[in-house]
Amino acid sequence: MSLFLWTAAGLAGVTFVIHVFAGGKVAARPLLADASLPPESKWLNYYCWHITSVMIAFVCAAFIWLGASHPQPPMVILLSSLTASLSLLSAGVALKGGVHPLRLPSTTLFAAISALGWAALFT
Repeated sequence: MSLFLWTAAGLAGVTFVIHVFAGGKVAARPLLADASLPPESKWLNYYCWHITSVMIAFVCAAFIWLGASHPQPPMVILLSSLTASLSLLSAGVALKGGVHPLRLPSTTLFAAISALGWAALFT
């Protein structure tokens, strides 16, 4: 179980780095530069950007904790379900926006983290 948990933690860390650095250039920077949005909408969206950063960091830390301690199946189920839901949400938002779901890294990265979590339960 531990190898899958450590791999999930590593991939969550990679996802965090991609989100903060690459995604910041593609999503956060243009959002802040857009003068046509109402201030409340702009800053609420920016706040949501940071919520995502914190959430990914917590997912990474939780998988590290599970890998380093005695794994707890309910926690693995929770994290795997959360990341699967985020992958599905990413795909749904992409489709609604007319974008292929695989063009958003969040679709595949969260799916892979989830798959590693589920694999940890069944090995």
